[in-house]
This record gives sequence, structure tokens and C-alpha cells, in this order.
Amino acid sequence: MDRASRARPAAASRATSGDALDGDDVTIAYVGGGSRQWVPNLVQDLALSAFDGDVRLYDVNADAAQRNAQFGNWVQDREDATAEWTYTATSDLAVALNGADVVLLSTQYDPTETFVHDLDIPESYGIYGAVAATIGPGGIFRAMRTIPVYRRFAAAIREHCPDAWVFNFTNPVHFVTRALYDEYPDINAVGMCHEVLHARDRLAAFADEHLGMDADRADVSVNVKGINHFTWIDEAYVDGVDLWPLLDDLAHGEEGNRTFEPADLEDESPFADPWQVSWELYRNFGVLPFAGDRHVVEYATWFLQGGREALNRWGVKRTGSDFRAKHWTPAESEQTTDVEAWLTGEREFELEASGEVLLDVLGALAGGEEFVTNVNLPNRGQVEGLESGSVVETNALVAAGEIRPLAAGGFPRPVRSLLATHVDTIETVVDAARDGDLDRAFRAFLLDPQVRTLQTEDARELFAELVAAQAEYLDDWDLEGSDVLAAADAY
Repeated sequence: MDRASRARPAAASRATSGDALDGDDVTIAYVGGGSRQWVPNLVQDLALSAFDGDVRLYDVNADAAQRNAQFGNWVQDREDATAEWTYTATSDLAVALNGADVVLLSTQYDPTETFVHDLDIPESYGIYGAVAATIGPGGIFRAMRTIPVYRRFAAAIREHCPDAWVFNFTNPVHFVTRALYDEYPDINAVGMCHEVLHARDRLAAFADEHLGMDADRADVSVNVKGINHFTWIDEAYVDGVDLWPLLDDLAHGEEGNRTFEPADLEDESPFADPWQVSWELYRNFGVLPFAGDRHVVEYATWFLQGGREALNRWGVKRTGSDFRAKHWTPAESEQTTDVEAWLTGEREFELEASGEVLLDVLGALAGGEEFVTNVNLPNRGQVEGLESGSVVETNALVAAGEIRPLAAGGFPRPVRSLLATHVDTIETVVDAARDGDLDRAFRAFLLDPQVRTLQTEDARELFAELVAAQAEYLDDWDLEGSDVLAAADAY
């Protein structure tokens, strides 16, 4: 791809617009307020922010929400807290949302009852998914569990705080954000993800190491485009210096051509990422993936063929069901947040910012310094060649009362083809969820490249087995009327 075709388009598409925030009196409704990681991180960011206000923590797990409310107020009592916030817990969604300025969405079902099946059942059919949170058989079923709930959240937002700014952190981000708009087209909803932020950190490190620059994430600008966890860049600058020649050198040199054995990854975290999948895709397509390799392989599925050894060869370690189950148990997890331990003094607490960008976004919405970051929004022209209305991820300019996605251009035809298949999967599932049509959801399942490694009869059995394992979480779907289930031996 030549330099001219990689030049950043100057135009921007239609903004998502709402009221500018009042930084002195912000009401935040947190749906999923019992979260063990996102809420404690938010509490710390808010305590160090330029905002004051109230946070209402809603969760079906009332004890978890109450624990986080206690923690939030405990942090506010610290001398190093510079802002004034009050935290309350509620088990009433309407109470949480009523008149809210900002709504944060971050929920998940117990992974020991759901996520482990998303990983283990497909593996028994030869599908060795790396994460199973965003796409593939597991990602699709996570979407099927989650979309009906988020349609109800969108309807409640329409009733109780129709003008609120809504930020969705729940995976699969593109399915969920799309469902919010499908239920309430005028919602001011934005899907948020930190994968691009971590990738920008990596580019800053490359600039430091190879160009002698003293760079950090804020110095890095990229033209990012795609769908969540399958984003790409076709230009990159650090403090105005074109980084593309360096990236090309790295891709074709030792950095981009490392191989690994399973033993090399034995003691590594599943989140470790040597970027070997990204370099390989760049060498083939001329644009660089810009999300973690463990996510990218689930979209570009060649790397999953051959099971664990083949995946490990690229430096990707599977996030297995054992890890997911342990992560749900605080005593066994690798989480950096532990509210109970902090409150009891068992673990020393230090107030520090999380590194997430939500407060920068809120500051810009309130009329502070304009801010550019990656967001997930319906495609209104910011990405060429992908379906209008489908949720895409690009940069956006955040200013007083608006989030304006920046036009990012299109893709080489092969990459566009890869993306379009996944967009069609997402749109088909969202469409099927409107009336709980399980057979239409199965059509989306068949589109997925991971599933296409199977004969159709085996794909039907896999689908039915996943339904059977998680039926109690799929009660918004018409299981009884499904021809697919009736034809499957597994159900």
C-alpha cells in the first residue's frame, strides 16, 4: 500500500451529540456496580478527577454493590482524594438511572456457569479458541446471553435518562453496543475498549527503543479502524515522526519473526503478547492489526488451526476455562484489585489512576480540553466499505457535548472481506435477538470462520450442546420452537 492511500482523511462523520456535562454535579449510574475490577478502578480515577458528584451502583448482586459503595466512600475519606463523590448501592435499576448524566455498563454472568462452556465445548469439536469473549462460538453465545439484557437496559435508559451519555465496557463490545442502538436509536452510547490504548503504548516503546525518543501513549497518533478486537492501522506517528518505516523494518526483521514452543509460554500470563500474529498479518496484507494477538486470532482463524501447539508457535497462550474460573474467585485470581483486603487492612492501598481514558472523555464532554481516543460507534461513514449502522471502531474527537468519529478510510479488499464476514455475523445475531429466533442465530453461527471448520451437522450439534449447557441464560430465545434444536442429537 503506498503512502498516498494511507493518508488520513480529513473529513469527520456525524457526531453523537448530547448535553455538555456539569463537572461540579455529575450523576453516574453504574450498571454492574458490583464489579470487582472496573468499579474499584473507577473509584480511584474519580477520586483524583476534576469532577464532583454521586455514583449509584446497581447490581443484581446487592452485597457486591454495597461492598463497592463502602469502598468508594472509604476512598473519599482519604487525604489524597482531590474530588468529592458519594457512593450508594441500589438493587432497583430505575432508581439508579433516574436523571443520570452518565451511565456505565459493565456486567457478566458467572463464568463457571457460562464462560467455561464457551471454551470447553467448542474445544471438544476441535475449535481451540484463544479467548472466546468476542467472536467465534463462545463470543456468539456470550452475545446471545447478553443482548436481550442490554436491550432492556437501553429501554430503561430511554425511560429514565434518555439524554445520558452511555459507555459500554461489556464484551462483546460490538454486539452489545449495536444492540443498544437497535433498541433505542437515539441513545448516546459509546463502546469502550483499551486494546488500542495498549497497542499505542507498544508503539511508544518502539520509538523509545529504536529511535531514541522519550515517548508515551499521548505522543502516539494512529489511524485506527475496524471492529472491536479486530482493529487495524495504516499510519502511525510519534510526536509527528512517521513510524511506518520502523514498523516495516521490525515486521521483516528479527522482532517480527520469532517462534515459540509450548514450554516457552508455560509460566507466561495469557495476556503476554509478542505481536507475532500481527506482524504476520502485516506482511501479508500491508496494514497492521492493532489489538492483542489473542483476540486477533479469533477473527483471522488460520492461527487457531492445529490446537495448542500451533497457537503457541505464535506466542499466544490460550485463556483457558481454569483461568476463567479462578479469575471469578478473588482469592485465586490475578486481579490487581481486592476491595475486601484493602478495607480490612490486609493489603496496603495506594490511590493511583488506572490508565483508562474515561475521565479524559468526560472532561472533554464537560467543555475541557478536546480529546481524541478510540471508540465503538455505528458506522455513519467513518469506515468505508463496511455496512452502514454496524458498530465499528475508529478514533473520535471528544468535545463539549459531542463525540465525533473521525473518518478513517477503507481497507485492502482481503481485509475488508475478513471484516465484512464478522459484521454480517454480528448483524444477524442482533436481528435474531429482536424476537428470540434461535434458528436465525444459528445462521450467524454458521457464518463464523471458526465454525466453518466443521461439517454442518457437527456445527448444529455444537450449537445445540452450547444451548443445552446454558439454557437458563437463554430464556429470551425460543428454544422450544427451534428446528435446529429439534434436529440435533445433542439437545
